[in-house]
Amino acid sequence: MKAVILNNNFQLEDGYAEKPVPKSHEVLIRIKASGFNPIDYQMLENELERKLISSPILGRELSGIIVAKGTDAVQFNIGDEVYCGSGSMGSNGSYAEYIAVPEAIVSFKPQNLSFEQAASIPSVGLTSLQIFKRLNPGYDDSILVTGAAGGVGSFLIKLLVAHHYQKIVATVGNVENRQMLLKIGLKDHQIINYEGANLKENLLKANNHQPFDIGVDLVGSHMSEITADLLKLNGIYTDVTALVTKDAHEILFNKGALIMNISNYTYSMTKTYSYYQNGLNEIARMIENGSVTPPNTKIVGPLSLETVVAAHSILKNNQTRGHKLIMQH
Repeated sequence: MKAVILNNNFQLEDGYAEKPVPKSHEVLIRIKASGFNPIDYQMLENELERKLISSPILGRELSGIIVAKGTDAVQFNIGDEVYCGSGSMGSNGSYAEYIAVPEAIVSFKPQNLSFEQAASIPSVGLTSLQIFKRLNPGYDDSILVTGAAGGVGSFLIKLLVAHHYQKIVATVGNVENRQMLLKIGLKDHQIINYEGANLKENLLKANNHQPFDIGVDLVGSHMSEITADLLKLNGIYTDVTALVTKDAHEILFNKGALIMNISNYTYSMTKTYSYYQNGLNEIARMIENGSVTPPNTKIVGPLSLETVVAAHSILKNNQTRGHKLIMQH
């Protein structure tokens, strides 16, 4: 099968690989579309992320059609349209024509979405849903979301708005992203430009000059320090990036804050596959009943090295403009 492969020199190249054969509890999916995530290029640069490489074929989320299945795979039929986040649980990554994965992580594709739209959901959807469920915020809790125009941030805002939370303040970097959050349902005073002057003061003003009960940090680095600074005593700091600085850790310790680490990888370590399937089933129901909309997508190109390199560059340079990047297969 055609694939984009990581060679022995740790460089990506166009290539071919053996078409996988599904094991007894696996299904073989012909990939129709796959999504790009920051971890895709971070695996090539970051030692922490590099440890997660389990195949020379990268890519972690997809939609497609089941074309074969193992003897004990009974949940799906040949021809079913599905989507899933494969992570390190598949025979290979999603930069390929086919993938074999445990049927227990697969979900039926939302009926009202294209393959491209469906492929944009698994990573951001499952991450956002985990944040939402583990926080289980009260309706009086004030919530700061940094990097709110990104894939996880915008989907989390959609979940919060769909469940009628109102005490939300979000950061964005440009007018286009502000418009996107306004369309989702935030009000103008809830959206603060992180590149403007007096950022801390503006964020506090948006929260009635009170520290926040919850900080969801989707940026890390310097923004982790700002989020920590604006958190109330014993507040909750939600870390989705593992990019918290030493200074931010010190602030959080001194405030007695609870640090909640968010990771979809956790559940693959223990083969808790129900987390993936149940989450995607729940997201599919919300999308089908119209309470949540899928991410805005941008199709970068067909399955090829050129497409992968272009997508990685867009992600690395923060040029997605609120779109989830998709590769067609």
